[in-house]
Amino acid sequence: MDPVTVRGTPFAMVLCTRPSKTKGIATRSEDGPITHQADITPHGFSDQPRARGTVHLSTKRTDVGTVLDRFRQTGSLKCLFPGRRGSALDAVVLNTAGGVTGGDQFDFSAQAAPGTTLTLTTQACERAYKAQPGEIGKITNRLRIDAGARINWLPQETILFNGSALHRRLKVDLSKGASLLMVEPVVFGRPAMGEDVTDLHFRDRIEIRREGVPLFIDAMALTGNARDHLAKPFIAGGAGAMALVVLIANNAETHLSPLQTTLPATGGVSLLQEDVLVMRLLAEDSFALRHTLLPLLQRLNGAPLPRCWKI
Repeated sequence: MDPVTVRGTPFAMVLCTRPSKTKGIATRSEDGPITHQADITPHGFSDQPRARGTVHLSTKRTDVGTVLDRFRQTGSLKCLFPGRRGSALDAVVLNTAGGVTGGDQFDFSAQAAPGTTLTLTTQACERAYKAQPGEIGKITNRLRIDAGARINWLPQETILFNGSALHRRLKVDLSKGASLLMVEPVVFGRPAMGEDVTDLHFRDRIEIRREGVPLFIDAMALTGNARDHLAKPFIAGGAGAMALVVLIANNAETHLSPLQTTLPATGGVSLLQEDVLVMRLLAEDSFALRHTLLPLLQRLNGAPLPRCWKI
């Protein structure tokens, strides 16, 4: 008797050489056709794997300075703690999935206790790769800064590749007397590789509040041909990279005049309140952006940047 091949999924094969009474298996008698075929597709089966990751950490103050208090990590999002530099605590976030694509979800949260200083950065540039139709990658970051504490939020660039779909959100809650330095650099493709970002779905929202009162809220949405949109003279003038910098500190006002004299024509800085400084930068590419951004961040940080920024 000739064998009969039955395919329930791309990974399952059943060979029937004689009549079977097994429920759900495609069978045939010696003289009859196949009567029915089982549906053995695994429930929840997805054509593509999806990355998930969460990190939560908090700090406390001891005699040696800021140290880790609580820490939890799961999935593809990890955190490393390099050697101590002074009394502050440095943490390096890394995505072991190697990037973000449609359907991925990453959640990061950190709390700085009173009197502590926490510097957060990333091991390398985050990369948003081409997504499957209708699927979106999501990154959510939450920071809580208690009275007398400071967080330096210094991630490296996020590179948006052609066809990527990414929703990103940063929420910062400050207590009275808390300080924040944050930067969010974004790069659109890799022009050195001849890549044009003509198909993009990107939403980014930043919310900074103090005691529940909004200090700074910024939102950006780009859908479709980002290259042509950024080429418009009153949008980005053809820039392929940009960065937003916010400093909330008692000495923010002292940085205004020096920054105004050193910023290029594609940058601007404003003082929203006496302790809230906002700066925006446009650049041709990531190399030009870093050339301008690094010395400015080091000035605002008042200390050398994490080593990851210099590798």
